[in-house]
Amino acid sequence: MPDPLRHILLVEDEESLILTVRDRLRSEGFHVAVECDGERALETASRGAFDLVLLDVALPSKNGFDVCRDLRARGVQTPVLMLTARGQVIDRVLGLKLGADDYLTKPFDMMELLARIEALLRRARGTTPNASTLLFGPVQVDFRAAVATRDGRPVELSSLELKLLRYFVDHRGAVLSREELLDKVWGYDATPVTRTVDVHVASLRQKLGAELILTVHGMGYKFVG
Repeated sequence: MPDPLRHILLVEDEESLILTVRDRLRSEGFHVAVECDGERALETASRGAFDLVLLDVALPSKNGFDVCRDLRARGVQTPVLMLTARGQVIDRVLGLKLGADDYLTKPFDMMELLARIEALLRRARGTTPNASTLLFGPVQVDFRAAVATRDGRPVELSSLELKLLRYFVDHRGAVLSREELLDKVWGYDATPVTRTVDVHVASLRQKLGAELILTVHGMGYKFVG
């Protein structure tokens, strides 16, 4: 049972989905506020003390990508879980690059949504692991300061991308299954396996270099940096 004082901002303009998600979250003990418009959502999320934002992509006045980008530009670090009907990997990668912490494609199972929420809230309560600066070819990462560079240029990494990279580094050379990564990094049971890991790995490859993380077909990924 989640902490009953956990506050979630649901940003969605589909009335039936609002009712379904809001009622279920409230039944699980969450306090839920709702915004149906991108501009209003940005202002509400910027000034409100929320523990998590559920953010749809297709919104009136300002889409979810822009809302997420502007929240991060304002220094708002509230975890963002994006909800969208889009299924293309490039759309999911874009959301993560703009600062989203996770991505769930509609239609989704309510139990998976709850698992994602709980995992994000657990990570938000955690602390950044102590680590010295590490080098991977042209890439330098200071996990303690959450700072990364590639060829001397700053690279924006989300907290989840840093955590995933840290797990890869700590298990360098080992083949890591998607199930293991979901369990150890995301913190929820990997049944069924989703594309979540693939999207985040694709984002890391794009930002740091595809050569660092190899795909082992039928098994998972291996960090070779």
